[in-house]
Amino acid sequence: MLTSARHIVTIITVALAGCGVSGCGTINEKLAAGVSDAIPAAIGGMPADAPPRPGTAKYDEYMRERERKRLLPASERGEEKPAPAPQDTAR
Repeated sequence: MLTSARHIVTIITVALAGCGVSGCGTINEKLAAGVSDAIPAAIGGMPADAPPRPGTAKYDEYMRERERKRLLPASERGEEKPAPAPQDTAR
């Protein structure tokens, strides 16, 4: 009976130690990425205009489009610059 109790304790210890060293870290990393995407921007989540995450197909497409725009002359990019703020001359 004593031997089987030692085996059980050993198995539990090895399982918990293995989770702390490699297994659970990977699981937690993937969970954190998925959960953070589900948090609304109003309470600290990613804004709607944030670029996609690296390693996804949308990210590759985003980077190709960004590179294409970078190679265009500034006059052809179609980006509107904000109007300059009016100067206060009555100082």
